[in-house]
Amino acid sequence: MPSSPKLVILDRDGVINRDSDQYIKSLDEWIPYPAAIDAIARLSQAGWTVAIATNQSGIARGYFDVTTLDAMHDELDRLVTQAGGHIALIVYCPHGPEDGCDCRKPKPGLLEQIRTELRLESLAGSWMVGDSLRDLQAGKAVGCQSALVRSGKGKRTELAGTGLENTLIVDDLAAFVDWLLDQEANP
Repeated sequence: MPSSPKLVILDRDGVINRDSDQYIKSLDEWIPYPAAIDAIARLSQAGWTVAIATNQSGIARGYFDVTTLDAMHDELDRLVTQAGGHIALIVYCPHGPEDGCDCRKPKPGLLEQIRTELRLESLAGSWMVGDSLRDLQAGKAVGCQSALVRSGKGKRTELAGTGLENTLIVDDLAAFVDWLLDQEANP
């Protein structure tokens, strides 16, 4: 088994699609960044496994239901497939911040679920890409390398400046994929 799987775990809101402080509550409000869809396709075409780990407390808050979330994820999968890519797995936490679950980032439960479902011994060396500190903390807890995108809430996270040690900071998911594939081609 390879010492470090070619796996990139992505946060969803702010990384793949526009984020909103009022939550993404419907398929109409789920607006993907076109460059992010292409970036996911390029990753998978280059042999990387792509998984998504997303906190979706809007479910616990009653803003939308699992059927609505599934519709958003079906559309994401359709767009990535249409662009020539593949998403191996999408996992989400439906709980609110006060629910005390193990899956809500910054806790690493969602990432452990990805590790288990993809039958990996470890996530060490994989990448966690997010726009918030809690995304990066979840990744670091399981040994992932971390990348912060400035899209979504990323600029705010970067300006806060805490917890970003050993974190690659890039403009958006497309810039991360450009960097990663360049590193792979020119080690």
